Amino acid sequence: MYAWIWRKLPLGLPGKLIGSVLLATATVALLWFVVFPWAEPLLPFDDVQVTQDSGVPGGGLTDPTGQPEQDEELPYSTETNNAPPTAPGG
Repeated sequence: MYAWIWRKLPLGLPGKLIGSVLLATATVALLWFVVFPWAEPLLPFDDVQVTQDSGVPGGGLTDPTGQPEQDEELPYSTETNNAPPTAPGG
């Protein structure tokens, strides 16, 4: 199909290059201004609802026993493992 389009474009190589750019631009414009606005209401991009296991939107986090989760104990120190920067060549 692309070879057929390339053969049908007139005016030698410069005409084919300009024609190809115009066809690509027209295709993108058609998609951008006609097809995508038409399809947007059909797509569920705005229908977002985040729920927890309880099914309640924004409900509290719970562990499998049903108890609220406590802050997790990190297996490393967030203060002592951060070495201060050293001077170059030092």
